[in-house]
Amino acid sequence: MTADNTYTEPTTGYWQELTPEVPARFSATAPFRFGYPVTLPCGRILVLPLRRLPDGHRAVASLIANQASNIVVAALADHMAAQARALDAEIIAGLPTLGLAFASLVAERLGQSRYVPLGYSRKFWYDDALSEPVVSITSPEAGKRLRLDPNLLPLIEGRRIALVDDAISTGATAVAAVRLLRKAGAEVAGMIVAMKQTNRWEAEVAALSAPLAVRAVYGCPLFQRSDAGWMPLSETQPAIP
Repeated sequence: MTADNTYTEPTTGYWQELTPEVPARFSATAPFRFGYPVTLPCGRILVLPLRRLPDGHRAVASLIANQASNIVVAALADHMAAQARALDAEIIAGLPTLGLAFASLVAERLGQSRYVPLGYSRKFWYDDALSEPVVSITSPEAGKRLRLDPNLLPLIEGRRIALVDDAISTGATAVAAVRLLRKAGAEVAGMIVAMKQTNRWEAEVAALSAPLAVRAVYGCPLFQRSDAGWMPLSETQPAIP
């Protein structure tokens, strides 16, 4: 396979809409080329772009939430809110960066007037005790810390919290968020994401001192390159929800 025939492409196009069926350009079964179709609980199809990992031989399906259309984000937020209701949380905590695209929408759909945003930047009044180190698949630099504004403590102390993020991949950000919120005196009811990106995160989450329920709108496996396209590795397919 040549560099020009990798079956991936730069795009901000087709994943901006929901369709009643898989568009003719894409395959509904393996091997997949350029896009991977997922079915939402409402039955509509979202075709996600396939993006090669740095090794060149594997790929993941990807959604960049803050580049997605309002229609797609709103539909995913609807389904995420439906999942969140089962957790009976008092307040939503949004994970940076792309989880913040969904957190306020999910909170609104649950009838909550606000949500708690976690972040990476440190304001001068922050307390380092309210932070946790984290390394993610998309931001692997050392020294990054997940932080909670101390002014938000009254919103979460003693309360039941649900985490919201765009995706869970390695589980590193989720674990850091759980540790941070528990340290701040909150009970973490569970986590809701748009996508479970493979099942690589399961071992990381299982190592927590108490179980974390993770619910998703859809899930995607890891893909292996072949001459005909990208083949899903069935052993990496996560369970849904």
